[in-house]
Amino acid sequence: MTLPAISIVTISFNQARYLTAALESVLAQDYPGLDYIVVDPGSTDGSREIIAAYRDRLAAVVLDADRGPADGLNHGFAAARGDIFGYINADDLLLPGALRTVARRFAERREADVLCGNGVLIDSAGEVIRPIATSAFSRRALAYGAMTFVQQGNFFRRAAFEAAGGFNAGNRTCWDAELLLDMAFAGARVINVPDRLGAFRLYGETITGSGRLAAQTRVDHARLRDRALGRPPRAVDAVLRPAHLWLRRLTHPGGAMAGVTARWRARPRG
Repeated sequence: MTLPAISIVTISFNQARYLTAALESVLAQDYPGLDYIVVDPGSTDGSREIIAAYRDRLAAVVLDADRGPADGLNHGFAAARGDIFGYINADDLLLPGALRTVARRFAERREADVLCGNGVLIDSAGEVIRPIATSAFSRRALAYGAMTFVQQGNFFRRAAFEAAGGFNAGNRTCWDAELLLDMAFAGARVINVPDRLGAFRLYGETITGSGRLAAQTRVDHARLRDRALGRPPRAVDAVLRPAHLWLRRLTHPGGAMAGVTARWRARPRG
């Protein structure tokens, strides 16, 4: 099998404590078609010095100022040369063998535009807390917070990303979920794969641990809800939402993290 080029973008902002582990998790993939891009709009905690030490092993480094994580990812993917795209934050990880698995899954499922894989939840020390799994994609499930989305296990074809117009640069809390929705609106076929591909690190400074940006998260989620449903809220949603949450737990009990990864992912930047 001819291996496709895979572009991975890591967005870095004042995460020096975890950055080396993130970089090593990608560079240790032993994947000949790796195109690795790191974006850092202005860290002041030593992250840029770490990136400089890895510069000769990276395809590109983007140090331009940006308007937040989604905008930084767009800057990174603008420099990408791969056929398949994926991304992780500077405090998360790719699991060993992830990229070869992704290439194999895309070869097996040529009709797929977007792969949604699984992963593990880890703590600040990198110890596994438990497995996490992405549930089947549907606009309605996403709208009602009844879809679990492991962003670190999400990979997509370049064409799907470009058809969606990239990330919404104005979204500062759930850009990953919005991209998934935008790719689906643009006609992308989203499939689930059973493989554990990435690790999401949960610790006190994350949104989950700290509760930061809660108000903005509610605003962004409400906007995505309305887009996914194609309408503003109705009274019937008070019944449909708990029904979808119940169905989610019934059909996917192993990954009961209500809502999409966006509830975890955001980092305040700039």
